[in-house]
Amino acid sequence: MNWDERYSEPGFAYGSEPNEFLVSMVEKIPRGKVLSLAEGEGRNAVYLASLGYLVTGVDGSEVGLRKASELAAERGVAINTIHADLSQFVMEADQWDAIIACYCHVPSAIRMPLHQAAVRGLKSGGVFVLEAFSKEQLSYGTGGPQSPDMLMDLDVLKQELAGLQFVHAVKIERDVREGSNHTGMASVIQIMGFKL
Repeated sequence: MNWDERYSEPGFAYGSEPNEFLVSMVEKIPRGKVLSLAEGEGRNAVYLASLGYLVTGVDGSEVGLRKASELAAERGVAINTIHADLSQFVMEADQWDAIIACYCHVPSAIRMPLHQAAVRGLKSGGVFVLEAFSKEQLSYGTGGPQSPDMLMDLDVLKQELAGLQFVHAVKIERDVREGSNHTGMASVIQIMGFKL
């Protein structure tokens, strides 16, 4: 998957509106600095910035981040972007009021240390919000990676995110309508937790 190629196509691959689960959880996100992992074309970062958060979006696609900056300018908000491979991205400890990961699908060898770094990267009381496709998503055909290793399991995620107090941690079926690449009934995992 070449993300620069995908994001070079006209329009927004996953739409320009924020993730629904993120919107439903936003009142629980403390004001302050938010890091968005695999931000892509900016829909979540721009939404949070419009609410007054100081948002940094990190992604491996320069094309996606350029579109994110353009979307922010169009909507009259400012976001920071960092072009980085998530396998090499360094998160300093106790830096973030919130970290979000909406459909941040990477191989498990990258995901496990990334999630552990995210827990360390949160300030005490900081919030982690994740929505991603579960392993069952392969049978739905409505988006997401085709590799089982890049899909998620709720029990494994809870282990990777040890150190969080989970407020919401479920696997559900829901109708995902996010651009042309996520469309239809899907099996997703949703997590919201805070660092003690």
